[in-house]
Amino acid sequence: MKRILIFAGLLFAGVVLALQIGPPIKGEWAPEKVADGVYVIHGPTELPTPENQGFMNNPAFVVGDSGVVVVDPGSSLQVGEMLLARIAKVTDKPVVAVFNSHIHGDHWLGNQAIKARYPDVPIYGHERVGPKVIAGAGAQWINLMLDLTHKATAGTEVVAPDHPVNDGDVIKTAGLTFRIFNNDKAHTDTDIMVLVEEREVMFLGDNAGHGRILRLEGGSFRGNVLALNRALETNAKVFVPGHGRTAGSEAATRYRDYLQTVYQTVADGYSDGLADFEIRPTLVAKLDRWKDWSGFDIELGPHISAAFLEAEAADFE
Repeated sequence: MKRILIFAGLLFAGVVLALQIGPPIKGEWAPEKVADGVYVIHGPTELPTPENQGFMNNPAFVVGDSGVVVVDPGSSLQVGEMLLARIAKVTDKPVVAVFNSHIHGDHWLGNQAIKARYPDVPIYGHERVGPKVIAGAGAQWINLMLDLTHKATAGTEVVAPDHPVNDGDVIKTAGLTFRIFNNDKAHTDTDIMVLVEEREVMFLGDNAGHGRILRLEGGSFRGNVLALNRALETNAKVFVPGHGRTAGSEAATRYRDYLQTVYQTVADGYSDGLADFEIRPTLVAKLDRWKDWSGFDIELGPHISAAFLEAEAADFE
């Protein structure tokens, strides 16, 4: 009888443990080939919900001579596992490197799945990301995703990037060259853009959304515009945004023009002595090209406030 009770207890513990892991990501989510050996899974453009299970970014992978390089493996253990399953349908080569574009967990919480399969894989991120994750940003993102998805991301744990990089660094792996771009502050103060030189593909991270307006916290409108101009000055033919559709240079120029329009209009209003709420009608009239983008109504107010503060700070430089 004692053995039966022990077995039942272990079985119950196993069931409880299983219930603490969210379900696999629903849907086919087929990788789209955007260049030679470069694939992007274009995720939903809305915010995390129970319906999309927190999947909202563009996990991508590059197949090289000796392995696969992943860029932004997604927002949860489940997205990372889905990505690995899709990679396996394209190639049997191992994952040999991972790049995380910035601090926001919807891009890097999938690290957990990659590390579980490939424990020694290096994960590259801006030098500020690791310390911020350890200081609490990682736990905040875990809790945020659990809350917004009604625990669909349960089981996800923090696995921070462990190989810091900065502007101008060059990583050679899998027979390919990955060049790092950073200019202090853009979407955040932790962004990297990654150019795959041989494939002429630029991963923009959240320095650009294409069909989606992105929040800008701790970043800079002027810095973001500068980052996108730098991206456009490369020899890239394909531009992969953090959210929305991969495209040619328009994936960078459309978002750059949005940011430039917001900042310049708000800065002009500030110079004229207007309050931020007084500037809004003039700005809205100039943003017709972007009004149907996901997130426009949510982010416009915060963007006006942020641009006003940045213009005010610039007045004292």
